[in-house]
Amino acid sequence: MKVQLITLGCSKNRVDSEHLLCQLAASGIEICPEEAPFAPGGADVVILNTCGFIADAKQESIDAILQAVEAKKQGFVKRVYAFGCLSQRYPAELKAEIPEVDGFFGANDFKGLLAALGVKYSPALEFRRHLTTPRHYAYLKISEGCDRACSYCAIPGIRGRHVSVDMEALSDEASSLAESGVKELIVVAQDTTYYGLDLYRKRMIAPLLDRLSQIKGIEWIRLHYSYPEAFPEDLLDLMAVNPKICKYIDIPLQHCDAKVLGMMRRPSDEAQMRSLVEKFRTKVPGVALRTTMIVGHPGETEREFKRLLQYVKDMRFERLGAFTYSEEEGTYGALNFKDTIPERVKQERYDRLMELQSGISLAYNTSRIGSQERVIVDSFEDGNLFCRTSKESPEVDGQVIIPLKAAPAGIEGCFINVKITDADYYDLSAQII
Repeated sequence: MKVQLITLGCSKNRVDSEHLLCQLAASGIEICPEEAPFAPGGADVVILNTCGFIADAKQESIDAILQAVEAKKQGFVKRVYAFGCLSQRYPAELKAEIPEVDGFFGANDFKGLLAALGVKYSPALEFRRHLTTPRHYAYLKISEGCDRACSYCAIPGIRGRHVSVDMEALSDEASSLAESGVKELIVVAQDTTYYGLDLYRKRMIAPLLDRLSQIKGIEWIRLHYSYPEAFPEDLLDLMAVNPKICKYIDIPLQHCDAKVLGMMRRPSDEAQMRSLVEKFRTKVPGVALRTTMIVGHPGETEREFKRLLQYVKDMRFERLGAFTYSEEEGTYGALNFKDTIPERVKQERYDRLMELQSGISLAYNTSRIGSQERVIVDSFEDGNLFCRTSKESPEVDGQVIIPLKAAPAGIEGCFINVKITDADYYDLSAQII
């Protein structure tokens, strides 16, 4: 049997896919490349790991399912299965609307999906992975679910309450990844700074990262999806002195206005948000901050949006992404607020915010011209090395591009020293020192 698994949505989904693929590969099933086209002689079975977070992501997952179903109708594949967040959230509706799919399974129903494929689940492989990223970096999911109650977010209803993975198991998984060639760990969860409260009765993200940094072969550890409330200061202390912990924090702030944050059910205000960012930059000099904002949330008038613009202008985040508000059924926001802001207004606010951020990003990148940086090589394509410094995360941030006529075999995953020579809004250019 040949299986193709297509992952949609976030990096946390990718970790789930890699755990599932390990179970399949160990049973003797051939794993086809994720990006391979549906064609005769390709995969016998297509599995889609779906996303159900917001409207655009749901539509992308549905479109991907329909494409796989069409391939089945044409005889290119024999069976199609779907699991993940969308399947967890809308099982009955999906079965009724797309009956051609051979089975829908919940986000964590690996055993059910494996049984449908005739594969017995192996507990010994619970924390083993079949990587789908380049072999030199991997995502490490340290917990599942979320105890937050943000008004716009459907994740707690899909994934349940926060459950941390035991530190011993994570250390074992990370050691296995390092033995396979992984040099960079990207730590992910719904809320990484909440890690350990359920198991150890205190936040243990700093001790966890410190322990991971001691694993032989691991050179960089990067933190994503940090929640701003009660941010653990011992993490900043560790980041300031441990060279393996990247001076990089991904912390979705979502807004700065107290009224909008209150409607989002996020207990912060602008003064607290400003103080937190200042603390990051004081305690960890040179830190790169990535954040996301939501525009068009119920209650956001032009006044609140302008306040957000001013906040972003003042804080000058090195990286910033944004979403327009998506009303999700079953969430507190959908049950209690009317989504009265027109989509054209949401889009116009999004465009204004991103135009502001593009100028901030360009200024930040330009300030790095002439600096010397240590980069990790991600790939060599079309006469260019594509690399990243410790301040760029894969897939979401820009790259350092080095023109090169030829590159030695196996350079992917190597660290080299470069000098930044040019910059644009997103990427940097460099030459090898």
